[in-house]
Amino acid sequence: MDALPAAEDVVARGLARIAKVASYAEALAESSSGSGLRLDKNQVSLYSLPSLKGVAFRAWTGSLWVDAAASGLDAKSVGEAAEELASRCSRGGSSVPAPGVAPSGHGEARTAAHRPLGDVPVEEQVAWAKHCFTTAGTVPGILNTIVNETSLSNERLFLSTSGARRHQVVERASTAVIPLAIENGKVEYDLLLHGATGGWESLAYNTDERIIEAAKNARALLTAPQPPSGTLTVLLDPSTAGTFAHESFGHGTEADQFLRDRSYLKAHLGERVGPECLTLADDGALPGAWGSFFFDDEGTPTQRTVMVDKGEFVEVLHDRETAAAMHRKPTGNARRADFLSREFVRMTNTLVDPGDWSFEELLEEAKDGILLEVCTSGMEDPLGGQMQIKVKRGHLIQHGELGAPVSAMALSGKVLDFLRNVKGVGRKEYFDVSPGYCGKGHTDHLPAGTAGSYLLSEAIVGPT
Repeated sequence: MDALPAAEDVVARGLARIAKVASYAEALAESSSGSGLRLDKNQVSLYSLPSLKGVAFRAWTGSLWVDAAASGLDAKSVGEAAEELASRCSRGGSSVPAPGVAPSGHGEARTAAHRPLGDVPVEEQVAWAKHCFTTAGTVPGILNTIVNETSLSNERLFLSTSGARRHQVVERASTAVIPLAIENGKVEYDLLLHGATGGWESLAYNTDERIIEAAKNARALLTAPQPPSGTLTVLLDPSTAGTFAHESFGHGTEADQFLRDRSYLKAHLGERVGPECLTLADDGALPGAWGSFFFDDEGTPTQRTVMVDKGEFVEVLHDRETAAAMHRKPTGNARRADFLSREFVRMTNTLVDPGDWSFEELLEEAKDGILLEVCTSGMEDPLGGQMQIKVKRGHLIQHGELGAPVSAMALSGKVLDFLRNVKGVGRKEYFDVSPGYCGKGHTDHLPAGTAGSYLLSEAIVGPT
């Protein structure tokens, strides 16, 4: 890819123009593309995702940040955007430095994709999708299977008047295998979803065993009863535990919500919110994870930030402005969905750290309850502290053993109650990262991973 270094001089000249009238300025140039494949019993479809190429300039005027963007990297477009931003800046008050510590130094990084998915011949991609389709179809009752493959390539170049230069190329690949079970007009499905930073090699996650298991689960859902309702002991699978960490706790730890008094967690920073077995973190540097990258959009390297450390709420997620306001350090969580979007404090890979419980020990501790599997969605409530998470399926837990399957359900309740009732966390061997997209509100969607092991607690459960 590496389209941006060729335009670096043009971007640097625009930045130099803004620097004449602003105490601090920075530029984020971006080039992105993607492609996909969809296969079912009727057709094979190839498609391209929208490509973006342009630059966002941001400047500190002495009292506030101002932005301007150019859709393109030619000298005319970039120059016009820089001139527009320069005209909005003034020397008045510019002696006031920008909030926080300005980035410095150079950085160069790229995803270790052995075979970028976009470089794999279409014939090979189709053959792999057909293999997934055929494998799922060996299970009786599976009359169709949808297979999706997606590749994303994102290149970003950050320059600042403080002398910082960061260049990164991040490749992502994701797959979804969705077996459809059909009987007497009823249709059910299960979802085998995987995504990672990397290339074609990440598709090895979808083994024949996992595909057949998903197909059997879809068939079982045709006759599965509804789950019980009420306050129950709940065991969340890794995908559901990770979504809990992201939607129910993570959004409330974005520090711009603290400064706006829009997080229920603000009053609890420094307090114990869960047992010693519970640690929650955000880790943008997690190797191979879907939400990982190398530098945030203010030039800060990504890192692991522990938010809940052995039950104690110790930290929140920062950009340089919130870090300055709260006397902390930036955590590498300043992100733009693209160069046309503004920067916000955003999560990367939000996770529940593994514990030391085996799956069998968690079932025994649960005694009677329900296992929630294959998370499909979650809802945030950073102001009120409530949660709602939906899953595709589950299993009853009866007398400490895994029981019959049940159909889709929703989990709800107060986040802090759920945290305080955590009884155990599964071992590292169960840890898994699920791919997804996160919006700030309902817009500005960007890649974010959710991860965890099994998590045992209590919550309100009922059919969807």
